[in-house]
Amino acid sequence: MWLPVVAGVGIAVGLGVYGRLHEPVGTSDVDTLLRIQTLKVWLASGVAALLAVQLLTALAIYGVIPGAAWVGAVHRWSGRIALLLSMPVAVHCLYTFGLRFDTPRVVAHSLLGCLLYGVFVTKMLLLSRPGDGRGWGLPVAGGLVLTAVAGLWLTSALWFFTTIGVSW
Repeated sequence: MWLPVVAGVGIAVGLGVYGRLHEPVGTSDVDTLLRIQTLKVWLASGVAALLAVQLLTALAIYGVIPGAAWVGAVHRWSGRIALLLSMPVAVHCLYTFGLRFDTPRVVAHSLLGCLLYGVFVTKMLLLSRPGDGRGWGLPVAGGLVLTAVAGLWLTSALWFFTTIGVSW
């Protein structure tokens, strides 16, 4: 149980250290940055929607709500698609902005981003464990992934929609 947690913490800390030490490239073209930020906001909103699917299917998998045999496949595929949608957002944030401490919102967003990928690695490693050796760690890791994505969406997409406005 501890090896997946240690690996996840290592990923989270490694991303944080890289984000802090890396010289952010930023951009001087405000129009280009706004277009990229708009794309990232919509990708992040897609990830948040897919994580709602993840929550519902996880509840069905654990028998909290009724579910069908195909629920496990929907859970796996919605998670895969969410991960793929999140990658360009994360890479752009880390490379362009790095780990910053400008405002409380930015601090929370930066730390939640590191947490998300660390917990994701932990969850995937727990899934690879045979049998019921996963115990309570898998639902806790899944809940932390959901919490991190919700926090990331609140500190980025919701902030963008309420500050800049909704645009395509």
